[in-house]
Amino acid sequence: MARPTPELLALQEAVETLARGKGLDFPEIRYELVDHRQLNEIAAYGGFPVRYPHWRFGMDYDGLAKGHAWGLQRIYELVINTRPVLAYLLGQNAAVEQKLVMAHVCGHADFFAHNAWFSHTEPDMIDVLASHGARIRTLMDRRGLEQVEDFVDRVLSVDNLLDVGALGRARGQPGNAPPLDRGAPAGDILGHLLLGAPLAGWQQEVLSMLRDEAYYFLPQGMTKIMNEGWASFWHSRLMTGELLRDAEVVAYADQHSGAMGSEGQLNPYKLGMELFRRIFRERGGDDGGGLEAVFQARRIHNDLTFVDAHLDGGFCDDLGIVGSHEDFVAAKEGLMVSLTNAGQPLIRRVDAGGPELELEHCWSGSELELDAAEQTLRNLSRLWSGSVRLSTRLEGRAALLSCLDGQSVERELGEPVDPAQPDDAASDA
Repeated sequence: MARPTPELLALQEAVETLARGKGLDFPEIRYELVDHRQLNEIAAYGGFPVRYPHWRFGMDYDGLAKGHAWGLQRIYELVINTRPVLAYLLGQNAAVEQKLVMAHVCGHADFFAHNAWFSHTEPDMIDVLASHGARIRTLMDRRGLEQVEDFVDRVLSVDNLLDVGALGRARGQPGNAPPLDRGAPAGDILGHLLLGAPLAGWQQEVLSMLRDEAYYFLPQGMTKIMNEGWASFWHSRLMTGELLRDAEVVAYADQHSGAMGSEGQLNPYKLGMELFRRIFRERGGDDGGGLEAVFQARRIHNDLTFVDAHLDGGFCDDLGIVGSHEDFVAAKEGLMVSLTNAGQPLIRRVDAGGPELELEHCWSGSELELDAAEQTLRNLSRLWSGSVRLSTRLEGRAALLSCLDGQSVERELGEPVDPAQPDDAASDA
């Protein structure tokens, strides 16, 4: 990695001056120059190469490297939610590409600073993760690599069992993870393990660190469409407004269209950008309240509420996304389900006491992937050191999955259940 050249620093100043003049508000941004290999390595660590060693990061790097080599995917930019904001530039990019990435990064930096769902995140997360990484390495040296890595494996396999709603309740409070709560049924299964599982001291320490990291990354999963859409909305405005030179128009159009391509699947850059553009136009554009409206939407929403509020049949007609009204209704319902709980199955504990860990899957129309659910139960049983039971639905029937020993999972099928009828907990979510 290298620091930007004087030419890039001058370009950064010009881009950021224009962005701030248009209303964006963001902290200091620091850039590092990297090559494709380095960018893939950093991305595999979630943007933080100071993290603890783990095979999953290596697997992610291998997938990114192969995707790039085979032309199947490309990382256009990588921006890290810290103070100052850290962003990476590919050293081999042409000047127009660097300009585009910098304009895009300004949008991300503004989003991190002002979206309500990021208000709890730790600003010095690089230092936090470096400390976590150093501590876990020390434990690996003292306890043995295999023992610590095996425990980390189990925790990472369940690190999506978080309480999304806690982020809304904890806005503005310091720390990534919400306070531990022994009370009513909740989705913070990692927190419940910390409170109730018979863990050794070093295991509690590792679980606490990984829970904190999971809550730090959670808002990114909740705002992918909005965050990328906001950055794309602004790079488009800044580039086509004042940043582009005539000789750069074709190259910019090629880069922009590459990022917006869908190839038959949802593109968060495209969907988010077009939704922000529609809000801007409908509220009067530059001459009316358009900017105020998009800034307000950026501030209060996550992907689920954003899509629910602004994706309608007229929007889909304008973009030619779906055909009939029935197609639109089905498509939006499917998208809403995929965005609920940051795209993860909603699992809640239903019994905060007793020797067994009782869980329920809040039905939203889709059955759990059975193999993954059973492996999750095995890992939970090992972490809990006891019985774990999960109420769900299988094959149109009420079902109970039980793991008593961290090994075998038993299935019990009950009465048929109306697939259109949500669980009480799901309807309250």
